[in-house]
Amino acid sequence: MDNNTEIKVALVTGASRGIGRACAISLGKKGYTVVVNYNSNEAAANEVCDIIKANGSEASAYKADVSDLTQVKAMIRDVAKQYGRIDVLVNNAGIVKDEYVLMMNPDTIDQCLGLNIKGYMYCSQQAALKMFSKKRGCIINVSSVSSVLAVAGQSVYSATKGAVNSMTATMAKELAPYGIRVNAVAPGFIATDMVDKLPEEKKTEYLDTIPLKRFGNPEEVGDVVAMLASDECSYITGQVFVIDGGLSL
Repeated sequence: MDNNTEIKVALVTGASRGIGRACAISLGKKGYTVVVNYNSNEAAANEVCDIIKANGSEASAYKADVSDLTQVKAMIRDVAKQYGRIDVLVNNAGIVKDEYVLMMNPDTIDQCLGLNIKGYMYCSQQAALKMFSKKRGCIINVSSVSSVLAVAGQSVYSATKGAVNSMTATMAKELAPYGIRVNAVAPGFIATDMVDKLPEEKKTEYLDTIPLKRFGNPEEVGDVVAMLASDECSYITGQVFVIDGGLSL
């Protein structure tokens, strides 16, 4: 993994499927012990753990709703107690609920703010408190190309991901004196369950707007996250890396 021989610990939120799953597996392949956070699908989380273990690293699943500060505190405390450290946090757990601005309802707004903003803040704060003692750590936030590109129907989602970009920069500046780096990745259309469920005509419409003419793979995002967590990127902080096949150009 990195240049030292210590086994580092990575916590990935919302890691039972999609991009979070890919991030967890990529970090496992790099030698990290990975904690797979999930909120509802225990079987899928355990499957991710099994894959990581088959690749030679340690892994465990942890159920917690990251929009609940009490649960976040318990998760971070338990992970630190079990493994003695938290070196990497990947904030991935989130929600996408597309609604046009004239049709938005309070529940949609509350759910998106709760997971996509509060969840990231809660986890970052609690993980950073554990990273302080080692004066070293890495937080990676999963944003979205919707944070820099206007997509109809995503007013709330775009607002939350724009907030993720802003908090990434601010946290990076605040935490740099303590050796903690904070970066973000902003994926475009990635071949996850959400994209798979789209009608074929919609997929074709989206593909026409992507210069590389294909959807990204979750593994491509996971590999970038693993790279940002590594010592090779030790001088990078406060940045948002867009992974969208050229969509936002």
